[in-house]
Amino acid sequence: MSSQCYSVNQHLIGTLMAWVNSGEIAIPEIQRPFVWDSSKVRDLMDSLYQGYPVGYIIAWQNPSVKLKDGGVAQGKKILIDGQQRVTALRAAIANQQVINQDYKTVRIRIAFHPMEERFEVANPAIDKDKAWLPDIGPIISGQLKPHKIAREYLSANPDVDEDLLHDRLGRLTDILSKQIGLIELSHDLDIETVTEIFIRINSKGVVLSQADFAMSKIAANEEFGGNTLRKAIDYFCHLAVAPEFYGLMEQNDAAFAQTDYFKAMRWLRQENDDLYDPGYSDLLRVAFTSRFNRGKLADLVGLLSGRNFETRSYEKSIEEASFESLRAGVLEFINETHFKRFLMIIRSSGFVDRTMIRSRNALNFAYILYLKLKRDLGNEPRIESWVRRWFVMSILTGRYSSSPESQMDRDIKAIQDRPFADLLADVEAAELSDTFWKVGLVQALNTSTVNSPVFKAFLAAQAYLGDKGFLSKDISVRDMLNHHGDIHHVFPRNFLKKQGLSRGKYNQVANFVYLQQEVNIKIGDKAPADYMATIFKQCETGEPVLGAITNLDKLQDNLAVNCLPTELESYSPENYEDFLARRRVAMAEKIQGYYWAL
Repeated sequence: MSSQCYSVNQHLIGTLMAWVNSGEIAIPEIQRPFVWDSSKVRDLMDSLYQGYPVGYIIAWQNPSVKLKDGGVAQGKKILIDGQQRVTALRAAIANQQVINQDYKTVRIRIAFHPMEERFEVANPAIDKDKAWLPDIGPIISGQLKPHKIAREYLSANPDVDEDLLHDRLGRLTDILSKQIGLIELSHDLDIETVTEIFIRINSKGVVLSQADFAMSKIAANEEFGGNTLRKAIDYFCHLAVAPEFYGLMEQNDAAFAQTDYFKAMRWLRQENDDLYDPGYSDLLRVAFTSRFNRGKLADLVGLLSGRNFETRSYEKSIEEASFESLRAGVLEFINETHFKRFLMIIRSSGFVDRTMIRSRNALNFAYILYLKLKRDLGNEPRIESWVRRWFVMSILTGRYSSSPESQMDRDIKAIQDRPFADLLADVEAAELSDTFWKVGLVQALNTSTVNSPVFKAFLAAQAYLGDKGFLSKDISVRDMLNHHGDIHHVFPRNFLKKQGLSRGKYNQVANFVYLQQEVNIKIGDKAPADYMATIFKQCETGEPVLGAITNLDKLQDNLAVNCLPTELESYSPENYEDFLARRRVAMAEKIQGYYWAL
């Protein structure tokens, strides 16, 4: 790496604060809740007072961009690590208000005991104690002169050594002359290099994602409304999880409450659906990919900087257009009709509970697909079926499990280039061949992982097809998935353990069925041949003992929809391996039939 790629320098705290105040360094996180506890602000001030190192902050240089008139606008430095420390400094020294985790705007006051050289978070008791200076901010910033502070303090504390007091106040105001390390990264570094530098420097080993870099670019751009756009993304994601914060956000951020963004997300205040609670990286990826027809967030970082990928230059017009497109994508994402319609499509495919969806990437791309097809094709009646099939295909094949960005990039470009019906048919022919259904999927079901995506797809198939739970006359698998019913071992776990089988054997997903809790308790650890004999017998006597089914035809139907053998001898312990093998084949066949019905 050449020496021009980055620089490492020590700067005075006062200089850093001046850069932040002038906008030379942009703080992208300033609008997000301040997550530091007040005691950490106190500790930071104490470290600076004592002359201890407080780590490095990292800034990434925005490229200079060409203006329409031929001029050049100098790029700002964007703070990508150290936001909390810089915000803490501004809160303690410059009386900067912060938004806390309850979305309330608050002031953090740090008090100083000059004789004990001790810092504390100000409180009513300290405010009344004359030995404390209740707020160091005006003193360090120069709003209050040290000689005036000393005169008032000595008047209230006549026994204090005057020279010692002046010395301590001098050390306090000297905080602005203490140094902090600033690593400045060149704009032409790629994201992978920036990430590697970040990881190596950050003592906690925290990894910044490409979404983090993109969000920093967004928030630092006030010219094209990026700071407000950043709020919209954060607020939506927070409200999706905690709708009760709507009132606080409306009350504490009156300016944002008047924006189109906030009006577009108003519906969340009464929304408790948790099937898809997107994080900011999810929202950003969907909005970007659906609008820009690109899958790599590194490209978004470049576009938001005004990058022309052909000439490799940076242009203001590209920067402006990119922000406008992203804004449109975010508004599409948070639109109530789009969001609820998409969730209805996912639910209608049998994925009725969030725990069933093991691939967030597959869910994100399904929403990308829905938004793009809806925009391009309007009310095309096949969109719902197409989205369902693409989503389930992605789950079954692990399409976005490895190198998801590259796969999304290929997929969105393919969708852009040809009719979707043709593309889907080709992908299905390639990925869902007879070999996949009869061999690959059967092998994938040979697992003891209850969270296996293919097992979740089997449960989705049962929910979609309206299958009744094992031994249930009226209660469906969908009902039990929605209300967290019991998963039952057909060959009970303790029964198999007594046969000497290992966990990997008795917890095979082919040994699992959904069952009503009361029936599960009654079965307990009974040998499967015994309890199944009881069930067959109750179909002769008409007296229910286990479950409500008392008709042999209905029992055989129930066993069939749960992919279970209908002959009693299959439930003998010596036939367990054969039971598993047969059931895996039956489960794969059910998933196949379900897929083509979507």
